Amino acid sequence: MLTLHYNPLTVAPTIAIVLEELGLDYTAVLVDFVTKAQAAPAHLALNPKGRVPVLVTDAGVLTETGAILYWLAAVHGPHLVPADAFQAARMRETMYYLAATLHVNFAHALRGARWADRQASWDDMTAKAPETFAASLAYLEGHLDLAPFVVGDGYTLADPWLFVLTAFASRLKIDVADYPKLAAHQAMMNDRASVQAARAKGVLA
Repeated sequence: MLTLHYNPLTVAPTIAIVLEELGLDYTAVLVDFVTKAQAAPAHLALNPKGRVPVLVTDAGVLTETGAILYWLAAVHGPHLVPADAFQAARMRETMYYLAATLHVNFAHALRGARWADRQASWDDMTAKAPETFAASLAYLEGHLDLAPFVVGDGYTLADPWLFVLTAFASRLKIDVADYPKLAAHQAMMNDRASVQAARAKGVLA
């Protein structure tokens, strides 16, 4: 049995979408940030980093979105990784960018305490975040295939991750409609049964 620890306002819904895509049974456990459940002993016993997603499997506990996605593909859905080595590398290239750049650009708007101690520094990061997030969207708009998927015409692990993170744009008052290819990808993903199922379960906001 699989158990996903998540919060709908994080990147964790990416995992739920893939679980639904693969037709896997799982239990979803909300980690309530309002009550600081991510810092509670029970959660820290699963993930000492105090973050989500966390996937509990029969083999053990996995954290970090990319690692969980790779495991799900290796064990349950190899078709979610392109068979062609170069295309698979392009998929991973996008995923690393999503994790290391786009997501971090968003985090600067809300999590300044991770990088600085002074309120003025936090305020500066918050003010800058929409600009850097928008620049990343422009890069993705200009360099991804999105024809219709991240890598050509095949759905891969990168697609749900891109979908979840680009939806963060509205929280920075950025309109994804200004990026037509990304907007079309958002619309296409919203129509997928896996996304609708995750949303119906409350895992996806």
